[in-house]
Amino acid sequence: MRIGELAERAGTTTRTLRYYESLGLLPARRTGNGYRSYDEEDLRLLQQIRTLRDFGFELEETRPFVECLRSGHPAGDSCPASLDVYRRKLAELDECIARLSAIRERVGTQLVQAERARAELEAAATAPEGAPEPRCELTPPGP
Repeated sequence: MRIGELAERAGTTTRTLRYYESLGLLPARRTGNGYRSYDEEDLRLLQQIRTLRDFGFELEETRPFVECLRSGHPAGDSCPASLDVYRRKLAELDECIARLSAIRERVGTQLVQAERARAELEAAATAPEGAPEPRCELTPPGP
């Protein structure tokens, strides 16, 4: 198939395919008249790349998976280099989850402190009868 058909079937653009070709992720086969030529295996490579990109992998991190598929393995993630990338990505995700969990805990603590301070302010704000309620400068004016 030609580049336009591959792009359409893969759900991408011809520009992206040319870029992948320039990086060596997609083979650069040409027909006698100079047109790029692709087959179903190339579509599989693109699907592998797209899946990994959807999972948050950088483009360069997809290379071992592509090379694994090209070497004849039925799944691009069965080679040692692909497994190493999975391990690194999991460690990266674990680190990110730990950072986010710590941030979530700090924000939760801040919320509890802010709610407690608000309740104390409301309890202390006893306006004389008939006087307007005290307003926070950040509270929009109301009726």
